[in-house]
Amino acid sequence: MSETLPLEGKVAIVTGASRGIGEAIAAAIVRAGGKVVCASRKLETVTEVAAKLGPSAFGAAVHTGREADCEALVEAAVKRFGHVDLLVNNAATNPYFGPLVDTDATAWEKTFEVNVKGYFWMARAVIRHIQARKAPGSIVSVTSVAGLEAAPMMGVYGMTKAAVISMTKTLATELGSQNIRVNAVAPGFVDTKFAAAVVQNEHLVSEVKKRTPLGRVAVPEEIAGGVVFLLGNGASYLTGHTLVIDGGMTVS
Repeated sequence: MSETLPLEGKVAIVTGASRGIGEAIAAAIVRAGGKVVCASRKLETVTEVAAKLGPSAFGAAVHTGREADCEALVEAAVKRFGHVDLLVNNAATNPYFGPLVDTDATAWEKTFEVNVKGYFWMARAVIRHIQARKAPGSIVSVTSVAGLEAAPMMGVYGMTKAAVISMTKTLATELGSQNIRVNAVAPGFVDTKFAAAVVQNEHLVSEVKKRTPLGRVAVPEEIAGGVVFLLGNGASYLTGHTLVIDGGMTVS
């Protein structure tokens, strides 16, 4: 007798799904039996990702910093797959790498727009849809170890990720009685284009490896596994939790 796949029959939205961690999460959801809406700012790239995943996926353009775009994305997902059960907030930006006190207003506003407002607008749109259905749901936000400890040279980014952890705890508290679980994952350093400022710098990578008991940076698929776990019934008694996936860096 074959076992039921952990996300069979579930429909997920994954933001920032055009590459890296988001693409790996979308692929992992499909492997787990779910259907997935791959969302990103650029329709062309995210459509290519969805095409690789087959009929259980489709691509959609969204600017998560705009509330109306987030609401329209949920509507498009419902039109395609009938409902939405799961959300993975992953779209993020970090336009500035340098001392916190030198951050200019444009970089500050852009980082908060995408990393905080975008996560909230998407969560609210999906939550209201799930509430209207009186259905269970699960939300996972991709935060960062930069939101758990000091984030030198990435100060504003770290502040936004700390805000996401706070939002996760509050939503989990408010929505638990409705059987809507809200969790987060906090990756350490992952080999992606997004983290190129670190992973392509030999000195910085060497320092990261020295601090990491596993002695390496992660690959996106290692983060995706944690996300799928939190989305599924295997984590049915977990809410308000931030799962740290960092090779042991923050405990070393």
